[in-house]
Amino acid sequence: MKSDYHKNESRGLADHGWLVSRHTFSFADYYNPERMNFGLLRVLNDDIVKPAMGFATHPHDNMEIVSIPLSGSLRHQDSMENKHIISTGEVQIMSAGSGLTHSEYNNSPVEDVNFLQIWVLPRNRDIAPRYGQKLFDLSERRNRFQVLVSPRASEKTIWINQDAWFSRADIDVGQQVRYEKHNKEYGVYFFIIEGNVSIDGNALNRRDGLGLHGREVHTVLAATSAEILAIEVPLTQ
Repeated sequence: MKSDYHKNESRGLADHGWLVSRHTFSFADYYNPERMNFGLLRVLNDDIVKPAMGFATHPHDNMEIVSIPLSGSLRHQDSMENKHIISTGEVQIMSAGSGLTHSEYNNSPVEDVNFLQIWVLPRNRDIAPRYGQKLFDLSERRNRFQVLVSPRASEKTIWINQDAWFSRADIDVGQQVRYEKHNKEYGVYFFIIEGNVSIDGNALNRRDGLGLHGREVHTVLAATSAEILAIEVPLTQ
């Protein structure tokens, strides 16, 4: 089994005052040639945005962009005429495809918003841009992995233009859960949102990341109450 271990403290840091962002992989002014990606997972940013502040209108193309609020809510607007609020418990995806513009602001005038911004390289380029957003039942991920994002259209998940799966688990202290891969040739990047866990014997703490490939099943044991995001992606295009 091969692994890529990224400690919380080793992530890149960008502090713009209104935005504090930690970068697992090279992004913007943070460049580390050894931290470019995990397979087709290109960006994993942990963003905190101050009240009423945010990202002004800017363009994207040929990227699958997933946003997961961890606390607070985001106000979204794009060139596809979507205007939405994305709150904790929801997941948003934009297939940027042939090109779009969008803005994203903290929807609260008083509280910070913390969200994960994740980019995955697309399976097909220059497709028509597409937007998706879904609220998930938190009880469905208690001591098991709940699939949030998948490569196929479904009432239970949001679909992505790539053979990739995003799953999330909330695990009680002392509980053990299994992650069974959808494709044995792919890799899984585990990001510890909260808590302390052991994955296949590897000890991980809050905001640590671990990319694994070479096994079909991974075992997660929670040393404390924990929240985990698993991103399964092809290792090559």
